[in-house]
Formats: sequence, structure tokens, C-alpha cells
Amino acid sequence: MTPFELSPEHETFRKSVREFALGEIAPHAARWDRDHHFPVDVVQQMGDLGLMGLNAPEEFGGMGEDGDFTSLCVAIEEVGRVDQSMGITLEAAVGLGINPILTFGSEEQKQRWLPDLVAGRTLAGFGLTEPGAGSDAGATRTRAELVDGEWVVNGSKQFITNSGSEITSLVTVTARTGTRDGGKAEVSTIIVPSGTPGFTAEPAYDKLGWHASDTHPLTFEDARVPEGSLLGQRGRGFAQFLATLDDGRVAIAALAVGCIQACLDMSVAYAGERTTFGRPIGAKQGVAFQVADLEVMLEASRMLTYRAAAMKDAGRPMQEFKQAAAIAKLYATESAVTATRIATQVFGGYGFMEEYPVTRFYRDAKVLEIGEGTSEVQRMLIARGRGLPVE
Repeated sequence: MTPFELSPEHETFRKSVREFALGEIAPHAARWDRDHHFPVDVVQQMGDLGLMGLNAPEEFGGMGEDGDFTSLCVAIEEVGRVDQSMGITLEAAVGLGINPILTFGSEEQKQRWLPDLVAGRTLAGFGLTEPGAGSDAGATRTRAELVDGEWVVNGSKQFITNSGSEITSLVTVTARTGTRDGGKAEVSTIIVPSGTPGFTAEPAYDKLGWHASDTHPLTFEDARVPEGSLLGQRGRGFAQFLATLDDGRVAIAALAVGCIQACLDMSVAYAGERTTFGRPIGAKQGVAFQVADLEVMLEASRMLTYRAAAMKDAGRPMQEFKQAAAIAKLYATESAVTATRIATQVFGGYGFMEEYPVTRFYRDAKVLEIGEGTSEVQRMLIARGRGLPVE
């Protein structure tokens, strides 16, 4: 097996997730999107299927040796193929919710939080982005001060997924906890449970897309948590979120692959059914060539994504993986945006009507180029990986 091919076990797993997505998500996705409804029951069903625990050890209810990062990407792709909102919910639940605690948490923190997160009974958010600190994470203004054995957190976060649902149990928050020698900020990560006095998940955003996902701004006003709520080592917050985002970029690429696959499926079906001048529009080169372009984008995006996932599973050197992750994220997400534009064009006037799923994918796609590192950030990382001192 080459790094570009999925194993028979992965393909069998893909079929099972596909059946679930078609049966439990696809029939309801348009209504959830229209009503801005976050389907807690379906999220918990994903937990029941083991999708939240694909990277987690068996002791916390995960798949252990039977799961891997590639399996998670397969699951995200297949869920995202029918509904990008549920795809990002799964991606964030694992990549941004579970992984920081699994990777950096103490044994006590893991025992307290992971069983319910892995089972899908609860969700966790990852509080990094702020009104003035997105790609420039060094501009973080949220602060956490250690006072009488408690961290007192003050500040705000924005665009935080899975942070205010009825089953959200916690958010991990990056905050300034001091100043290093030389005047640079010391940034650490603090676990803040839901319901903590002073911690508020503000009303959900009215977003362009991902209507069925849970996204909120967060505020912290003297929110107090025990000293043991520090996640990992003090002052290692930057390193922690960078590692978290490396994995997340590949997972977002998998979500983009699902989007492109959906666009191809819809375009092929419509081009074979819609007739003009007595023939299917798929017989016209103008349409057929657009479908061909979708196929090329899909194959290239899928190869780049699963190559990066295979490198993660194989434990390849971190710099190699970081480069592969950035390449996959950049190409797949930009291809997804292009794919939705092409699919909308294939559908013509119907592509502008909300009764057709292509419109939902068109709205959902744009944020793929922004979340977990913008396209500009990916280009910067790729250029740096080639030795250029780009800023």
C-alpha cells in the first residue's frame, strides 16, 4: 500500500459512515440549515458510532489501535459530503475539543473530561481567536492571573465552534499568564468549564454558511477556575495551539474533499438529467469540461489530504507533516470554493435557488479558506518550509 491509497479497512469504514450520513443527516440537512438548528441528537449519534473516539485510547472509550487519523479524515469527508455543518462539528469536536486534552492534559484532566467527550455526550470548544488576534495569535489579549490558587480569566474570544451548545462541557482558552524575559507575552492554555461564573457564551452568530453548526463569541469577566485547570505546561500555549492547528488543517482539507465530491456528484447527476435543444447538457463540451475539472480537483485534493494524514499516522518528522498539512489545506479548500462555483454554474438558474443543495454548499465553502489558518497563512508556511524568510 502506498501512502496515497486507503486500506480495505478504511474503505469499509467509509461505507459505514456513508450509510449513516445518507440515512441520518442528508434528509434533514436543508431544514437544519434553514432553521439554523444544531441537531444535538445527531451529534450524539456520531459519538455512538465511535466517530469522536477515532484517535482516542480504549481506556477513554476510544477506538485505540482500531482507529487512526486517516479514519477521522474519512469520517469528516463522508459527513461533509452531505452536510458541511455536521462535518465541521465532527472536525472541531475531535481536533479542537478532544485533541488538546488528549495530547497535553494531565491524567486527572483526561479522566475527568475525555470519557464524555469521546462518547459524544459532551463537546468542547477551543478558544484561540480574538477580535484583534486571529492569524496574529501573538496579539492575544485575554489574560489569566493566578490568585490564591485560582486562575482569574478576563477577555474575549470569537468564532469559537462547539462552544455554546447545550452539551458543551468546556472550552480551552489561550491567555496571557505573564511576561517572558525580553518582554514577550507568556501564553498558556486554561480549561474553563461551562457554567463557570463569569464565563458567557454570547448569542450564536448569524453566519453566511455552516448554519447548523454551533459558533459563538465568548466573554470572560473574572472567571475563576482552579490552578489545576492549566492545560499542559505554563507558557506552552503557543506550541500547543500550533500543534493542534497542524492536525486541524488536514481535517479541514478532508472536509473540503467532501465538498468537492458533493459538487461532482450533483453536477454529474444534473448534467445527465437536464436537457436543452433535445440533448442532455452533459453532452455539451462547455458542461462536460467543467465536470472534468471537478474530477481533477477532487482527485488531487484527496491525494494531498490522505498523503498528509498517512504521514501523521506514520509519525513522519513534524516539519515534513507541517508542510504537507499546509499544502493539503491550501489546495483542497481553494479547490472546494472553485468547485461550488462550477457546480452552481452547471445548475444555471436553479443553482441560485435554495431548494437545491448546491446553494448550501456554495455558502458553506468560503469559510474553508479562512478557518484554522487562512490561505495566506498556508502560503507563508509553505514558503518558509522552502527556506524563505517570509513574514
